[in-house]
Amino acid sequence: MNTILLFLIAVPTIEIYVMIKIGQNIGAFTTVSLIFATAFIGIYFAKIEGLNTLRSGIYNLYKNKTPLFEIISGASIALAAILLIIPGFITDFFGFILLISPTRKLIINYFLKRKNPIKNNQKDFIEGEILEKDQKDKDEL
Repeated sequence: MNTILLFLIAVPTIEIYVMIKIGQNIGAFTTVSLIFATAFIGIYFAKIEGLNTLRSGIYNLYKNKTPLFEIISGASIALAAILLIIPGFITDFFGFILLISPTRKLIINYFLKRKNPIKNNQKDFIEGEILEKDQKDKDEL
């Protein structure tokens, strides 16, 4: 079975189950209000974090540095905003985890280190030296 299809079926099922269980404990109106409140608060903080990331990226460009971390951070903030818009408590939890700056840095650094297995001592190049032949050797060729 396709993993995306499984993901699209499993996430809403789990979200509905969690909403029903929470609704049984705190009431339906409070549960719905809490879902809307987390969406609005999350989008507000996503906007603030997005602007901070954009400001940091422009600062790195000004310093002639590649804003790689800021690009990845901006994408993770966009993913966090999408997760916060989707109704549910589990997606809100993961959205807030991605939205908080220290945890976002930890997650991004983990994936960057996992993706790049080259150790600090290893190099991507081989040192060499170019030797030019004499003019006499060039004429013979």
